[in-house]
Amino acid sequence: MKKFLSQTIVTSVLAAGLCAQAQPQPAARVASTGGKSPHETTSTVIDGNRVTITYGRPYAKGRKIWGTAADKALVPDGAIWRTGSDEATILITQQPIEMGGTTIPAGAYTLWTLPDSGGTTRLIVNKQIGQWGINPRDPKTVYDEKNDVVRVDLKKDTTPAAVEQFTMAAQKNPAGGGLIKLSWENTEYSVPFTVKK
Repeated sequence: MKKFLSQTIVTSVLAAGLCAQAQPQPAARVASTGGKSPHETTSTVIDGNRVTITYGRPYAKGRKIWGTAADKALVPDGAIWRTGSDEATILITQQPIEMGGTTIPAGAYTLWTLPDSGGTTRLIVNKQIGQWGINPRDPKTVYDEKNDVVRVDLKKDTTPAAVEQFTMAAQKNPAGGGLIKLSWENTEYSVPFTVKK
């Protein structure tokens, strides 16, 4: 049932993205297939290509977010994270994009994060969709690195103010192309991408 509902969400987001006009779209709330966190879809057009991200938005609620397992961090170093809550985060691109020197064909992907608070955190683009978290007892939904398209280093910055609710965005990069951004607690991660012509 979860797989069917996840596929329904992806199909709905794809259809909405394909039919949408070529203007930035505000974040929209979408339903989860059983989680408790709010979910949003953010979508924008960059160099003629619509990029859409659908993700769960957990709250910090006073918890430490980034750090080590010993710190009791919610997103501990060295552990693959689904980049949000509930279903794995979905990235949809209508045209091929290039990220970290790798071409990502048009289509739907999941986004995962490999955090390292004292080093380089990486964003993972994976071609498998429909996963719910990381559960090694359920091979149908577990993250599988054999399906990785690319792992790319994220740039780390400090936010001007604390970010209580996990936030993602795809937006224009002042240097050209686009940026995918992840913000939570006092940290913002970003990675540039370009649209392949």
